[in-house]
Amino acid sequence: MNRMTPFSSPLLLGFDSVERTLERIGKGADGYPPYNIERLREQVGDGPEAESQTIIRITLAVAGFTRDDLEITTEENQLTIRGSQSEAKDRDFLHRGIASRQFQKSFLFADGMRILGAELKNGLLMIDLARPRPERVVKKIEIAVAD
Repeated sequence: MNRMTPFSSPLLLGFDSVERTLERIGKGADGYPPYNIERLREQVGDGPEAESQTIIRITLAVAGFTRDDLEITTEENQLTIRGSQSEAKDRDFLHRGIASRQFQKSFLFADGMRILGAELKNGLLMIDLARPRPERVVKKIEIAVAD
């Protein structure tokens, strides 16, 4: 029996890689660290011709991690955030209730999106991405006649 997928329609051509990507994301759905994704509007320009730009902000709760414990990388359309805390050898815990966990969190973003920057503040890591304004492209395809 064949499995039906959302991209198995004959009207959707060339979406094989999207389907594989969605399957990969579904397998790595770890909830640590918790995060938010929000849409922000930023005013670009002045006066009546000013436009708003959409900014996507990813906020991760990374309490206990320093800037040196965190690494943010991009490869193609994938944003990866890694965190690893170094163990202090000179500490002698009587009780240890705060675990020093490592994590890796990945996000896929659309073509053309730009990373604006990252900021670590009050235990929150905020990464801003700019979404480009979509361009509507209409192209007429000439029909060749072969007789």
